[in-house]
Amino acid sequence: MQISDIDNGKAFDWGNTSKDYAKYRDIYPKEFYQRILDLGLCKDGQKVLDIGTGTGVLPRNMYKFGAKWIGTDISENQIEQAKLLAAEQGMNIEFYACPAEEVDYPDNTFDVITICQCIWYLDAKVISGRYARMLKPGGKLLILYMGWLPYENPIAGRSEEIILKHNPNWSSYGDTVHPVYVPEELADCFDIILREEFRVNVPFTREGWHGRMRACRGVGAAMDESQLRAWDEEHFRMLNENAPEEFDVKHYVSFAQLQVRK
Repeated sequence: MQISDIDNGKAFDWGNTSKDYAKYRDIYPKEFYQRILDLGLCKDGQKVLDIGTGTGVLPRNMYKFGAKWIGTDISENQIEQAKLLAAEQGMNIEFYACPAEEVDYPDNTFDVITICQCIWYLDAKVISGRYARMLKPGGKLLILYMGWLPYENPIAGRSEEIILKHNPNWSSYGDTVHPVYVPEELADCFDIILREEFRVNVPFTREGWHGRMRACRGVGAAMDESQLRAWDEEHFRMLNENAPEEFDVKHYVSFAQLQVRK
């Protein structure tokens, strides 16, 4: 499904890059998952709903900690990849395609709802009351984000320059460490009980970083075939000339933990 109200109206469709997404975007480091566990979330029989699950990265990586996961995403192609990957790993996770604003379960169903890398795509006026109702008393809404830091890593900075050359409408460049976005409409039903940010090093090979960039919104999800071929060639050439075969890219993780008000 195409989305066109971001990036100056330039439409993008995550379904176009689902195979790259499945292969190259399972990159959250152990510190990311450990912090979720340290908060007492997504483990030990808790029932968790993952909104915007993509290829199921969060449920699949946290499956071993004992939570019961359901993952939803607007893209059928993303969900298809999530199901394939979970089946390959013998995981019993329910995945289905559905807009976040239409996900519906009975009152008091979930201990936790997670929203990772996608909160800005959602209609907060719709989800605030809906998600609060689906959470149990004291239930948590966990908003998560991880982004690379182009001003702290020259390879990431050059990658952004090449994306903008081929897709000048892309708006997700120039990130710096800052609190994850929490829509003000969520304050109608939730209290923010924790916000934090921390830096992490994420290891890549040249191929892995190239794939990670191709699987971002401004590249594989938005470019046509000719744009993508040109980007592929220029980005790979930049990596071959400037990056060792293995390298770290500095990222930051940003969390917001909200508690339902009941």
